[in-house]
Amino acid sequence: MTSNDDILRALGRVEGRLTGIEENVSLLRNEVSDEKENAHESRSVIHRRLDEQAKQINLLDKVVEINSGVDAQVREELKVIKETVQKNHEAVQPTLEDWKRLKTLGYGISGLIAFAGLTIGGMVAYASDGAVAWLRHWLKIN
Repeated sequence: MTSNDDILRALGRVEGRLTGIEENVSLLRNEVSDEKENAHESRSVIHRRLDEQAKQINLLDKVVEINSGVDAQVREELKVIKETVQKNHEAVQPTLEDWKRLKTLGYGISGLIAFAGLTIGGMVAYASDGAVAWLRHWLKIN
């Protein structure tokens, strides 16, 4: 049989091992709690970033919505301006055609006047020789 000393020694070894196990468990708990804190901080940072991204996306959605409204408004205004320009063009077109016709007529009249001037000038130059000869004859200048 085993003596009390052997039993007490065995109990002391068991107690020592349990103390060691308790210390190891305590260290593991500390490490696990540190890991939990780090994981919590990491998740907190991720959630903050997600919140910031959500805010930015929301702002971008608002900007796109505003720009879409502005684009639609500008398109409508351009459509109205185009219609107005077309109406004005249709209203002014007969006047422009008349002006072109008058301009062409003016060129023709200017050309006719120039031709008449050249013709009269040529006739005067031709007739001047005869006129000088007749004047000398009449004045009896030789």
